[in-house]
Parts: sequence; C-alpha cells; structure tokens
Amino acid sequence: MALSEQQVRHVARLARLALSDEEVAAFRTQLAEILDYAEQVGEVATQDVPPMTHPARPANVLRDDEPVDGLAPDEALAPAPAAEDGRFRVPRIVGDESAAGPAPADDGAWTSTGEERP
Repeated sequence: MALSEQQVRHVARLARLALSDEEVAAFRTQLAEILDYAEQVGEVATQDVPPMTHPARPANVLRDDEPVDGLAPDEALAPAPAAEDGRFRVPRIVGDESAAGPAPADDGAWTSTGEERP
C-alpha cells in the first residue's frame, strides 16, 4: 500500500512528532510495509475460529485437592517453644488499655525452656 508524504506527515502530527524530509521518506516506506503486513493478516479466514481469551489453553497445573490426615495435636505442638493445654503459648501483646503511658519495650521472646524472659 503506497502512502503519500501528506499521509505520513498527518500520522506524525497525530503522534506529535516533528519529522525531517529524510525521516518522512524513510517512514513512508516503513509504514507502507507495516500496512501491507496488516492487510495480509486481515486476509486470514477466521470465520470458523471461535474467539479466545488466551493463546494457549489454560490447564490446571496443581495437584488434585485430596483430603489427607493432618498432624496430631502433639505433633503440631512438638516444635513450639511453649505450649499450654494443647495450644501454642505466645507472649501477651495486648496490655491493659486503661493503663497510662506506652507499653513497655518487650520483645516478647521466650527462652529455650519456654519461659517468658524477665
């Protein structure tokens, strides 16, 4: 498809490009080649091709969700630094909200024996 110099300058103006005469001549050839290629793509018979949202068929790459037995409570609590009454024991993070002033600077860590640090 042949393009005129005026058409190339119009496209350049729409793209807010300032082109020299040499650039207009170069782009005239390049744009004509691009439009010829687009015309070839438009000639492909697509009447019997269903629309698609992805170029490849999506597939579930995850394993089937099969129920399995979980850990027994004792097994789950075994690596915990502290446990109490079948639950994880953690440092208290919410203090008495009626107390004045900021909360003490406690890192909330436990010793290796599961005792709270002083």
